[in-house]
Amino acid sequence: MQLSSLLTVISLVSASLAATGDRGSYTVSGLGTRKQAILNAGGNTLDLAIAMLEDEDMSTDYKYGDGKTLDAANFGLFKVNWGMLRVCAKRAGFVGQSESQWENGAKLNSDIYADVASRWDCQEYYGYDKWFAGHRNGATGLSNPNTEDIRFYRESVEWIQAQIDSKSTYKTDDTRFWVDVNPI
Repeated sequence: MQLSSLLTVISLVSASLAATGDRGSYTVSGLGTRKQAILNAGGNTLDLAIAMLEDEDMSTDYKYGDGKTLDAANFGLFKVNWGMLRVCAKRAGFVGQSESQWENGAKLNSDIYADVASRWDCQEYYGYDKWFAGHRNGATGLSNPNTEDIRFYRESVEWIQAQIDSKSTYKTDDTRFWVDVNPI
């Protein structure tokens, strides 16, 4: 039991030390406007952190569906997958839709209010940790939410959120915080 606890502590310390050089900040022109749009749509600093990690410009100008289709397709500033949206995004009207209706998720690419509401609806539905698991790895993540990759993704978003929360101007200026997280 003690060896197991010691190994867990060593693992956590190693992960945090290894990742310290793989994060930072820089300026992205116009990012403050995007931050304000998210906050004005009812978002908070967690939403800013997720969008900031998902896209350098915090925009939806990425490949349609994030290069994926069906339940794996991602939409909006937060790149939430259709498989989750059609289960929990009630305010956007997606609940109950089928996998084949995945292109309806594109609504989130142009409606920031629906986008923010959908992320909140889904986090409320799944809970904080499971939302991150499903967001990071879809149905596989929902059924196995405690992988090292999912944990690292969640902790990366939390680190970005902590940076934003550390100074009020980070909510409105062009500073982008980043962590080197491999895309899936």
